[in-house]
Amino acid sequence: MTGRAIYLTHPEVVIDPDMPVTLWPLSETGRQRAAHLAARLIDVPNPVIFSSSERKALDLAEIVSEALGAPIIADHAFGENDRTSTGFLPPVLFEATADRFFANPTESVEGWERAVDAQARIVAVVRAAVADLLENQTAIFCGHGGVGTLLKCHVARRVLSRQEDQAVLGHPRGGNAFAFDHALDTLLSDWQSFESFAAGRSLNEPTASLEPAR
Repeated sequence: MTGRAIYLTHPEVVIDPDMPVTLWPLSETGRQRAAHLAARLIDVPNPVIFSSSERKALDLAEIVSEALGAPIIADHAFGENDRTSTGFLPPVLFEATADRFFANPTESVEGWERAVDAQARIVAVVRAAVADLLENQTAIFCGHGGVGTLLKCHVARRVLSRQEDQAVLGHPRGGNAFAFDHALDTLLSDWQSFESFAAGRSLNEPTASLEPAR
């Protein structure tokens, strides 16, 4: 049996249009949700935490690390798809742009990093991270909804689609999780909110309700 991994997305953040998005911290609500999730991960075997270097992801990683007593390995390659060309977008415009990002994976939408490139990057860095782990170690990735969905689609061998996004299947404001194996070829659970995610059950075997790969 191959090792297991969990991908977590940051929950609610402090939105500041005058600050680079990469520097946004978790809000108090986000920190509370992260702490509650971390308390339920304490029985995860031999955890190692990997994190995006963006502030909101590191905030999540630090909360989980403190609860589990696990080290954090941060790398910018775990970061969200590059959206610096547009900077902060009002919610309605952001959602429309994100729809186009998933619908046109081989194109740069408004200068954003292409979905195919962001997917190749996140898959490569996650694969490299788990390659050095033992089967009894659990990799916990603290990251973002966009690249998390791209990773999930790769693992499940699904076509890139906004319908695979965390906002559709999990909590609409982030703070979601899915589980997969170290070989990156078996999805053990689809997006679930922090409040619904059951790590022990999700890490054991593929969930029966998962749709077949397509």
